[in-house]
Amino acid sequence: MLFLETLMDEMPFPIQRIQTDRGTEFFAHNVQERLLEWGIKFRPNPPASPHLNGKVERVQQTMLQEFYALADLNDPDLSQQLAEWVHFYNWYRKHGSIKTTPSANVTSLHAKTPYWDEVSATFDLDKERIRALSYLNDQALKKLK
Repeated sequence: MLFLETLMDEMPFPIQRIQTDRGTEFFAHNVQERLLEWGIKFRPNPPASPHLNGKVERVQQTMLQEFYALADLNDPDLSQQLAEWVHFYNWYRKHGSIKTTPSANVTSLHAKTPYWDEVSATFDLDKERIRALSYLNDQALKKLK
């Protein structure tokens, strides 16, 4: 839950939906209820869909190659070093797919980014529901709604 709260505090734009793999941590009722309270759509990927998590897989691979390969995992300052690397990754390191830094990319899209009131106006609580971890059960529940 702390991750979501930090995400909400630090993002310079409204979050409309969260797409995840089918990790159990995302299916906790308190997590899904908080997303509903915030007006954020929860969109878990179907099973066997790693291609839908490509950006996450890419950042994890880069983190393994550029940070963890060089880090001393026993260093008591490891979490601080990771935070510094993440800041570097987002603010100074150009990314091949976007040819700039993520922070510059977000800034360049500012004019196209909706405000919270616009996002909130399009969120329809009646169309959202708590998702089941089992994909088959979730699809069955979807048909009932």
